[in-house]
Amino acid sequence: MSIEDFEGQMLWLLFLTLPCVGDSMPVSSDPSPGTELVGIVGGRNAPPGKWPWQVSLWILLGRDNEWQFVCGGSLIHPQWVLTAAHCIPGKYPVPQHFRVQVGQVRLSDSEKVEVAMVIRHPKYNLTQKGVGGADVALLKLKAPVKQSNLVNWVTLPPERLTVPSGTRCWVTGWGNIAVNVSLPPPHHLQEVEVPIVANEICRQQYQQIKDDMLCAGSNGRDSCQGDSGGPLVCNWRGTWLQVGVVSWGKGCAHPNFPGVYARVTSYLSWIHRYVNLST
Repeated sequence: MSIEDFEGQMLWLLFLTLPCVGDSMPVSSDPSPGTELVGIVGGRNAPPGKWPWQVSLWILLGRDNEWQFVCGGSLIHPQWVLTAAHCIPGKYPVPQHFRVQVGQVRLSDSEKVEVAMVIRHPKYNLTQKGVGGADVALLKLKAPVKQSNLVNWVTLPPERLTVPSGTRCWVTGWGNIAVNVSLPPPHHLQEVEVPIVANEICRQQYQQIKDDMLCAGSNGRDSCQGDSGGPLVCNWRGTWLQVGVVSWGKGCAHPNFPGVYARVTSYLSWIHRYVNLST
């Protein structure tokens, strides 16, 4: 695939730009009208090492071979990252065009990990993006990352786990802090606590909510543009479990419109097909 072809596939990612990080210009994903993709509102700076599975996803753009921050993701294994399918543009994504940063709370031009394989869920619809469901993807890193105080992998939930409505969980990322308000330098990772919202309640606002989706958020605390693919985690009996992947929503922290996430339990069998989580 030529750089020109790849740039064409990436045009939909250029809806909203974020401030420069060094020589790179972070970008976020272009939503359909009324279904803006999401980041963090009402959050605070996350301490280093608190969310050691959080990664940033970078894509090669431009004729000058610049790396652009585009999405979040999570380490679920020393060599595997879980992110959103809509963060992976094009019908045939090229692994060499992707990089991942681990163990960082500030976006920077520091060393990035190479990607060996990109796997988007086969039921994901490129046209509908997250609203169509199956908004999950896997990135296999070229080499395993080393565990440390700043780098670790998150635990995935048991298949039958249902997180009760009202449970307080956390979402993290580098997205906007309000509608059209970018996270300012030094682009520090944000965290915010959000309540789980039952699907039957969420469907009163969004007709597109499917069983493989999960809703979370409340007035003033929500996701916004710029952090698609990041993790929604809940402390379940003393263990942090990733229950959702940031996917889509209506604006940022709109009353009665929570953020929408891909429900991780719906995709465990697909994840296990590629990732041996027993290692």
